[in-house]
This record gives sequence, C-alpha cells and structure tokens, in this order.
Amino acid sequence: MEEKKYNQKEIEKLFEAGAHLGHKKNRLHPKAKKYVYKMVNGVAVIDLTLTAEQLHTAKAYLMEAAKNGKNLLVVGTKRVASQFVQDYCKEHGIPHITTKWMPGLLTNFETLVKNTKKMLDYEQQKADGTWEQFVKHERTKMQKDLNRLKRLYGGIAEMKRKPDVLFIIDIKREKNALKEAKQNGIPVIAITDTNTNPDTVDYPVVANDDSPTSAHYVIESILSAYTVEKGEEAKATKPKEVQASSAKASHSAEATRDKSAAKEEVKKPKKTVKKAAVKKEVKD
Repeated sequence: MEEKKYNQKEIEKLFEAGAHLGHKKNRLHPKAKKYVYKMVNGVAVIDLTLTAEQLHTAKAYLMEAAKNGKNLLVVGTKRVASQFVQDYCKEHGIPHITTKWMPGLLTNFETLVKNTKKMLDYEQQKADGTWEQFVKHERTKMQKDLNRLKRLYGGIAEMKRKPDVLFIIDIKREKNALKEAKQNGIPVIAITDTNTNPDTVDYPVVANDDSPTSAHYVIESILSAYTVEKGEEAKATKPKEVQASSAKASHSAEATRDKSAAKEEVKKPKKTVKKAAVKKEVKD
C-alpha cells in the first residue's frame, strides 16, 4: 500500500513536470512503444507508471553504487540540461561533461589524463607567475589553450580513473558516450525519450528530455539519490561542521526546478488512476 502511494506521488510530480510528453508518431522508436500509454493528437503519451518504476530502480542502483564508493560520470551536453547539470555537479563534486564528448574519452583514457594534467599545470603556472616570463603573444596563445582545455575537461579534471557508472541525458545525442561505455563494460543510466531505443541502456528512464522542467526534475531526482548516499557515507569521516554543509548542499538544488513548461490546458489525473494520459501541445 505504501509503495502504491509512493508511485502515485511520483507519477503526479512527473506529470506536473511534463515528463509524459513524447514525440510525434513519425519519430516514435519501435522499441519505445511498450512505454507509451496511448497516442493523443498524433503525440505519444508516456506511461508514467512505468517511468516511476524505472526512476525508482535507477535511484536504488545509484544509491548502492555510492554506498560502495563507485564513481559516477554525468554526460549532458544538451542545451536544455547542460547548465543545470554543470551547476548541480559542481556543487556536489560530481565529474561531468556538458560541452562535448571527446571521442576516445573512455577507450583512450590515458589521453584524458594527459590533457587534464596539462590544464592543471597551466593553471598553476599562471597562478604562480611563471607566465610572466613569456612575451604577450605567447601568453595569449597559452590562455586560449587553457580556455579550450577547461571547456572540454574542466568538469572531469579530478577524475583519476575511469568511471564506474555513466548517467546520460539523451542517448541519441550522446551515442558516442553510450558506445564507449558498452565497450568498457560500464553500466549506463539514461533518460530516454520516445525517439530512442531504451533497450540499449542498463537502467533507462523513459521520459521527456526536451523540456527543461521535465529534464531537470528527472536529473535532480536521480543525482540526489547518489549525493545523499555519498553524504551518509562521508559522515563517518567528516567533522560535524562539514557534515552539516554537505546535508545542506544535497537539497539546495530543489528550488531550481522550472515549472513554466506547461503551456496548454490539461486535465490532472485522478489519484485513483495509475496511468496518466492527457492532451498536450504537439512536441517536435
């Protein structure tokens, strides 16, 4: 009974975020049909009862991963999610890529280590005044090189080994990241819209990844499970003042959710109904 209440509450939150809005019929992936409740005005309406279950499974897996000290890498270069991912991950110290997935990042990890070391060396040399011995045009060139390295590797500078888990936002856009993760045997959690094949992911969460409101809600929900568990594990070694700071940070992103995505009039699902099907504006 408690699980049903939990699922119903999660379904309502997903509904309010617009996570049920899929793509047009002509963009519907055959493998995603089993997650579609029905078609409304030519648009796929995602079965949120299944999405809620997938979300619960993904969060449980990440909590266990955090408990076992496994490293997470978040990949979200999509415009609607990149800034949110960057802000959240920076705040909680999670490695992330939000600009561009560099080919061979996992299959040729030594190159990543080399480039991040170069970036850190540049920053150290700039800070201690070593750059001052170079002429202006050389310093300008070095600064441009540093900016490029920070843009590409800034979010993973502290990643000393390959990640144990990948969290991907939009597997169609991040197909190279998904491919390399499979080659390296790294489990993948991903938000998969109805235009992609969720069966290619270990822990798919079928939801609308084109709306900022929906994407932000699912991302925060998944990552909070990881950060909260990490915080619990750290309590045994951190001093009390640091513990309090970590607990506060793990909940600070709650206020960032944008609820402006609901542009059309919809009927809110009844609490006794398990599946949310509504009429919404057609999504490209």
